[in-house]
Amino acid sequence: MQKRDRLQTKRRRNAYRLGLGAETLAALALQITGWRILKRRYKTSAGEIDLIAKRGKTVAFVEVKARKTRDAALDAVTYRSQQRIGRAARIFIAEHPKAGFFTLRFDVVIVRPWRWPERLADAFQPPFD
Repeated sequence: MQKRDRLQTKRRRNAYRLGLGAETLAALALQITGWRILKRRYKTSAGEIDLIAKRGKTVAFVEVKARKTRDAALDAVTYRSQQRIGRAARIFIAEHPKAGFFTLRFDVVIVRPWRWPERLADAFQPPFD
C-alpha cells in the first residue's frame, strides 16, 4: 500500500470516528431534552439519516454536523445532502406507515468543540426530485 493510500485511509478512519462521536453526543443531547431515538445511522438505498428521533407527535430526521464553526456546519448541509435525506426519509415512512400520522420535520444538530450541541429545529425542507 502506498504512503498516500495509508494517509487517506487514516483520514477516513478519523473522520468516521469524529462523526460517530458527534452523533453519540447529539443523541445524548436529544434524549436529555425528551426525545426518544428511534434509529441511528439509518441506511437505505437512497442514503443515510444520522438520527431519527420522536417526541410527542413529532418525528425528526436529524442531520448531525461536527464542524469548528456554526457557519461551516450549515454550509455542509448542501442541497444534495438535503435531497438524500429527503429520499431516505420517504423510505422510512414507507417502511413505517404510522410515521405519516406524525408531524415530520428535518433538524440539524451542530456539534462544535467544547460546546453543547446546538439543535436547529425544522432547519430545512428537502427538495422534491
